[in-house]
Amino acid sequence: MTEKSTNFVFSNGNIMSLNDQVAVALRRLSSGDSLIAVADSFGTSHSTVSQVTWRFVEAMEERGLRHLQWPSTEQEMTSVKSKFERLRGLPNCCGAIDTTHITMLLSSSEMESNVWLDREKNCSMILQAIVDPNMRFRDIVTGWPGKMNDFSVLQSSSFFKLCEKGERLNGNKTNLSEGTELGEYIVGDSGFPLLPWLVTPYRAKELSKTEAEFNKRLFATRIVAQRALARLKEMWRIIQGVMWRPDKHRLPRIILTCCILHNIVIDMEDESVDELPLSHHHDTGYKQEICEFADNTASFMRDKLSFYLSGKLPP
Repeated sequence: MTEKSTNFVFSNGNIMSLNDQVAVALRRLSSGDSLIAVADSFGTSHSTVSQVTWRFVEAMEERGLRHLQWPSTEQEMTSVKSKFERLRGLPNCCGAIDTTHITMLLSSSEMESNVWLDREKNCSMILQAIVDPNMRFRDIVTGWPGKMNDFSVLQSSSFFKLCEKGERLNGNKTNLSEGTELGEYIVGDSGFPLLPWLVTPYRAKELSKTEAEFNKRLFATRIVAQRALARLKEMWRIIQGVMWRPDKHRLPRIILTCCILHNIVIDMEDESVDELPLSHHHDTGYKQEICEFADNTASFMRDKLSFYLSGKLPP
């Protein structure tokens, strides 16, 4: 936040310091309380709370994006891979992906358009996140209506385009056995497509022991994304409940700010953060999506990976 914002005042006429303004903004974002409730607790006006919070969001966008970045060095990515492999043995895994809905209460005219009405009959905006093993957000996409499915949101992202062009998840491969190399990938649930760089679970009604064991390992690995989104919503409650007629042009920027703050808090903590219990599901009331798309090459590599994890792949 810049010096130009120091002209905000309390109801008694005292000027708000920079620390005061940050406190107001953090209270608004973390409590989810109304502008009036936050204003009353600080002794100021609701318009001041609104303006101060928005100035804070702008400042976080300008100066805080370095806290939400894809690993930029081989050393950093190697660390991410090693931690994922220690979780349940998946080699060369670079991230876990999941989506959540930010629900909104809109005006009757906005609801009539059905643009924001999702499959569970809520008005919502989607947040797609890719996280590392410490629940730190590494890539996010938001702003799309909740009616879009996970595959569509993924396809709209720059992350998808970079991966498809071979400009992301293009680092070192690992040898599963003689002549079998596994490239970098992320893991997701059944709502996502099976791609050469995105590994999803087996979905057959009757799974072999190898497939069932693979699914267990995959779930235990990708749950870090669920936990990250659950923690995000619990800590920054402005996006947890039903938002009252939000400005849908500003909401994605508020969501981004909450994700940056989430990462900053993790950076300030110790390694035990990933041991914290998951307090609640981040998308209560939403059923599991199913994506039927499966790339043949990816399906072959998933089989190889599952056999490797079960010890049945020849050296």
